Amino acid sequence: MPTPAEKRATFRKLHAQGCFVIPNPWDVGSARYLQGLGFKALATTSSGFAFTQGRPDGGGSDLAEMGEHGRARHAAADVPVNADFEGGFADAPEGVAENVTLCVDTGVAGLSIEDSTPDPAIPLYDFDLALARVRAARAAIDRAGGDVVFTARSEGFIRGRPDLDETVRRLKAFAAAGADCLYAPGIRTREHIAAVVKAVAPKPVNFLMSSATELTVNDLASLGVRRISLGGTLARVAWTAVIRAARDIATAGKFDSLAGSIANAELNRFFSDDMKKR
Repeated sequence: MPTPAEKRATFRKLHAQGCFVIPNPWDVGSARYLQGLGFKALATTSSGFAFTQGRPDGGGSDLAEMGEHGRARHAAADVPVNADFEGGFADAPEGVAENVTLCVDTGVAGLSIEDSTPDPAIPLYDFDLALARVRAARAAIDRAGGDVVFTARSEGFIRGRPDLDETVRRLKAFAAAGADCLYAPGIRTREHIAAVVKAVAPKPVNFLMSSATELTVNDLASLGVRRISLGGTLARVAWTAVIRAARDIATAGKFDSLAGSIANAELNRFFSDDMKKR
């Protein structure tokens, strides 16, 4: 298995040109299967993990729990893993810096920090505080060697503040403060995507694909997107299949939804081969 330094170097190169998809496994099995499909990098998902614990997204995962989650994904994969590190599990920049240092120690190749707060009444940190938090995260990564790819996120479009001008203002400031990659989850239109890409160029932009759309990887690449993540979407796809089948059984006594399921033998074969490779 590649070392953390090798994974980080690989991850950084992926952001230098072209466009790649970084899916988000929610456990060790999904991480290994996605890697087996040939994806060049993976990312954790805070929502996907929360659902496996019987909690809503943002429903109480703590620093130690998320650190172990990231460590397990990193250990399970031969490819780079990016940590969805939410808001850094602290409000103050000093706390963010301390926790980012702990995250880097898990061996992840990248991590992201959000500008959203836990308070629905104040969904985003004040601009100056949000910027100070990004600077603190950048400094912590630099003190640890600087090779971890740092993604700064502005959450307005998924936190009830869909203001493109403010999102761009924040992302440009985060880029100037040292973020390696910029991310505005929730933007949807070609115009918004192009505006964000242009605003922070030449730094790479991550786009969140969270629902069915006519946009393809090639379309997003042509708009200048470098990285496409799926967030908790694949976890929700899995939950959708389970819920539909279980509801049919519980309410109608029917098992039709089980048709087309992947065979136990096929999964056994995949994971047996995967274990041999390791």
